[in-house]
Amino acid sequence: MLISDLLSKVGRHKRSKRIGRGIGSGHGKTAGRGTKGMGAHSSDRPHRMNEGGQMPLFRRIPKRGFSNAQFRTEYQVVNLRTLEERFENGARVTAQALKDMGLIHDASGPVKILGTGELTKKLDVEATAFSASAAEKIARAGGEARQSTDALPKLKTASKKEKAAKRKARLERAAAEQAAAREKLLAEQAAAREEARATRKAAKKEAAAPAEPEAGEKKKKGKKEQGGKTEKS
Repeated sequence: MLISDLLSKVGRHKRSKRIGRGIGSGHGKTAGRGTKGMGAHSSDRPHRMNEGGQMPLFRRIPKRGFSNAQFRTEYQVVNLRTLEERFENGARVTAQALKDMGLIHDASGPVKILGTGELTKKLDVEATAFSASAAEKIARAGGEARQSTDALPKLKTASKKEKAAKRKARLERAAAEQAAAREKLLAEQAAAREEARATRKAAKKEAAAPAEPEAGEKKKKGKKEQGGKTEKS
């Protein structure tokens, strides 16, 4: 048998569909899309909130109230059934231990222990939060449920003294800026007055000085004097 005798399975190599090659090809003009415009593009489906140009529903209805959804705390949940299966008796359960076993994805995030399942082992569990049933079952098995708030987001709340001190510092800074601006303005005004005084003084001095005759007037005056002398002689 020669390699040229080997035949590929029918349909294994499918010829690509040539589109947009003229009307005679059968797939010209709209290139198999059936229409032009939006339907001719790959993203031929409008947005699910699109209503053809009219005011969409989510903009027509009123918006009232407030939601704390963006401030919620999302816990990584672990059940007692999982702790019973994965940890030995007397073990210490922490967020890092849970992450090392692949039970949670972030050791620095908040963890909550839920009471689904039974617990027969004595475990020292440290988590951000416990359900009431989980804490009760851990204590009944002889273990300890310790709550840690290190993973919770810290809300910075300033005391009244800190707020008053910040306000006082802000007012003092504003007063100092105003005083500096006033001093700068007064200095500029004083400099402008001095310049105006010097200009007036120079103008007065120039007006008091006798005006010198021009060169043409000097020549005419000299000719007149010479003519008077000749007539007298």
